Amino acid sequence: MRRNSIFLLLGVFFGIVLTKAQVISWFRIYEMFRFESFHMYGIIGSAVLLGIIIVQLIKRKKLKTIDGDIIQISPKANTYKASIFGGTIFGLGWALVGACPGPIYILLGAGYAALIIVWIGALLGTFLYGVIKEKLPH
Repeated sequence: MRRNSIFLLLGVFFGIVLTKAQVISWFRIYEMFRFESFHMYGIIGSAVLLGIIIVQLIKRKKLKTIDGDIIQISPKANTYKASIFGGTIFGLGWALVGACPGPIYILLGAGYAALIIVWIGALLGTFLYGVIKEKLPH
């Protein structure tokens, strides 16, 4: 229970940071897709760079989980077709809705009730993927 409380607090803190950085702003996302501002590209690029550094650190230092198990990162298959197809669908949804999956929860927490429809759509899309994933290129 205590661990879940810590994760909840970290999630709330992360939501506040994303809100203050305007990452959840529909206007900022709109600017990004129209190539009018570097703001979102800078944030996404920073996250990708940080992710690369952290993954390399985990691999090289053989870091462990909270439970003491060594973190093992499996190599990914080179599935360009699936990545392009999935990325296109993800990007279109992001552009149409103005929010990617993580900020949907932040926007709901901020009181934007209309995002319930988006959240339900995201859940249905995830369910649909689970139903048809065997037929998709992987």
